[in-house]
Amino acid sequence: MSETTDALVLDLVEWVAREPRHYAEVLEVWRTSCPRLTIWEDAVDRGYVARRPSVEGMRVMVTESGASFLRAHGRLQ
Repeated sequence: MSETTDALVLDLVEWVAREPRHYAEVLEVWRTSCPRLTIWEDAVDRGYVARRPSVEGMRVMVTESGASFLRAHGRLQ
């Protein structure tokens, strides 16, 4: 994976870590049709974020693996 893609996955995980996001919001902001920039899909495939049902509908939250990824890059205490 390229450095650019890795940096964008890190940005996505950090953005979700600030607060659980609505699934629709995440897809609107991060989904792309470019086959070289599969940021949302890469974050899900790596297990850094996951969809979880909530009272307000589907939410995207950072997993423990995602939190470890953020800590390893100095983005989470």
